[in-house]
Amino acid sequence: MEQLLYALLTIVLGVVGAIGYFYGSNLLLDRLFPANISDQARASQNLRRSALIRPWLFLAPALLSLGIYLVYPVFSSVAYSLFDRSGTRFVGLSNYRWMFFDREFRESIFNNMLWLIVVPAASTLFGLIIAALTDRIWWGNIAKSLIFMPMAISFVGASVIWKFVYDYRDAASEQIGLLNAVVVALGGQPQIWIALPFWNNLFLMVILIWIQTGFAMVLLSAALRGIPEETIEAAVIDGANPWQIFMKIKVPQIWGTIAVVWTTITILVLKVFDIVLAMTNGQWNTQVLANMMFDWMFRGGGDFGRGAAIAIVIMVLVVPIMIWNIRNASREMEGR
Repeated sequence: MEQLLYALLTIVLGVVGAIGYFYGSNLLLDRLFPANISDQARASQNLRRSALIRPWLFLAPALLSLGIYLVYPVFSSVAYSLFDRSGTRFVGLSNYRWMFFDREFRESIFNNMLWLIVVPAASTLFGLIIAALTDRIWWGNIAKSLIFMPMAISFVGASVIWKFVYDYRDAASEQIGLLNAVVVALGGQPQIWIALPFWNNLFLMVILIWIQTGFAMVLLSAALRGIPEETIEAAVIDGANPWQIFMKIKVPQIWGTIAVVWTTITILVLKVFDIVLAMTNGQWNTQVLANMMFDWMFRGGGDFGRGAAIAIVIMVLVVPIMIWNIRNASREMEGR
């Protein structure tokens, strides 16, 4: 109850503070550059100055927040990555050299690449298929709502749900895990799914695919509905079958949206952390970069130098994809 009250108080103070800031800053600006004065030349000049300054008043809180929570941590992380465990002795690029000769780091890179290959492709593909199949049926919106629902669940919450799916009991006990219950019912032996080498990574990926398919479906469904009917009608007149219409008419016209969805999920995959932490904590060869960074920063004595170096590697991998995604999305918007 106390936490709920604190949350409500925070929301109320935030809203009141935002209203107070915007009202007060605009009032101060109008006082500094008054427009209702007898000197018309000066009033016109004040209006131009106010018009130049006013947008920055609205942007200032966001820019300040970005500076504090994004820009400063980047430079701070770069600095930390050049120091030792305690952050007091300068070691140069030693932390980066350590990374590329560390077995766990190579394992994390391999697993991240595996996630990058499977998750964006599977999520986008399933989202596209579902968007196409549910687009013309009367119960399509109900199906879309059910498929989108996992997006409302946190990654940790989804992991807890899937822990029950993968749960293991010995063969003599009743299986409460859905997957093992099915295997035993079919005459097989229960397995510790999240401890199976290589395959356990795929079982973890299923969780993120389950969550992100709804996101892909919503964007791709909107893109499909934006395709001009004239192009589809022309294809039907030319004798194209449904498969040809989908692959040669629809997909090329929404390719920009497919690329945006793909890269957005790719950025998310590069930062994947919660699922691995909640399911395996990086054990059984499931370690990924974000979880490894967390381990080095806050466990094992806390090595901020090595943890920051891993964080910089993640950032270097994410930023080019993010820039490409923003540019591609901008081109898509301009095209419309």
